[in-house]
Amino acid sequence: MPEAAPDAAAAPGTAIAIRGLTKRYDRVAAVAGLDLEVAIGETLALLGPNGAGKTTTVECCMGYRIPDEGTVRVLGHDPRRDRALLAPRTGLMLQEGGVYPHAFPEEVLRLFAAYYRAPRDPEELLQRVGLTGSRRTRFRDLSGGQKQRLSLALALIGRPEVVYLDEPTTGLDVAARRSTWELIEELQADGVTVVLTTHLLDEAEQLADRVAIIDRGRLIAQGTLAELTRAEHPRVTFVARPGLELASLSAALAVPVTEPSAGQYLVDADNEPELLVRLSRWLADRGERIEDLHTGTSSLEDVFLRLTADDIEVAP
Repeated sequence: MPEAAPDAAAAPGTAIAIRGLTKRYDRVAAVAGLDLEVAIGETLALLGPNGAGKTTTVECCMGYRIPDEGTVRVLGHDPRRDRALLAPRTGLMLQEGGVYPHAFPEEVLRLFAAYYRAPRDPEELLQRVGLTGSRRTRFRDLSGGQKQRLSLALALIGRPEVVYLDEPTTGLDVAARRSTWELIEELQADGVTVVLTTHLLDEAEQLADRVAIIDRGRLIAQGTLAELTRAEHPRVTFVARPGLELASLSAALAVPVTEPSAGQYLVDADNEPELLVRLSRWLADRGERIEDLHTGTSSLEDVFLRLTADDIEVAP
């Protein structure tokens, strides 16, 4: 079958182009007019609270969902119309893999490898994700972390140009998490486009070239880590006992103080010596202790909590 011509909607150098994407389930819009682009070779971290629309967006990019409105183009192609063309060029890692429970990791990888013209060596990939010793363990008997690593290997077996990683380090121990980060960094070095959904903000900070935050199906912020945090003026954050008397503290400091999450406090003011003196005095007068104090520009967590104040739990 002749290869379909790429659509003109995607500009040169763009791996994923989303324009006005809307997807509804009954009367609820999971994605509502989303505009987003991912450049070839870029790693984009897609963040948002529960129900933000991240998974639906990825499913539309894979061709698993049909948009109600708008367009999606991946490598210049329509994911639904040109799904057969895109399948060999894309990889997907889901949190819950649809692997036959009695299958062995080794045979599953070899089966998937047979679908591609130039797959990665299944033996090498088993070793790379740390599953050599579990090659003959049935999928149902693997630990949660081992299943995650197998799912990652399956996403990479076909040498994809674009890969979608949904919570790739969930359930992994520290060593396996670091190994996964290194594998993603190898993909980046090879020019693979990576879309990463994660609830671990330090993971986004470590791996992403750019961050996109969506809430209620809409894009509410995007940019590099430096751009997102620079947009915030310097603030003071500290950790103390949950439930401090915010009205009294705000009056003492003459600036607003909020508690975005239990025991995490944000002082909406520049870092000035007199402000810190007043803060220390107010806490000391009440016998309260500061467990952590941070001054300077906002972190990604600060930005995320401010933008998603009504839905602060980070999840896919």
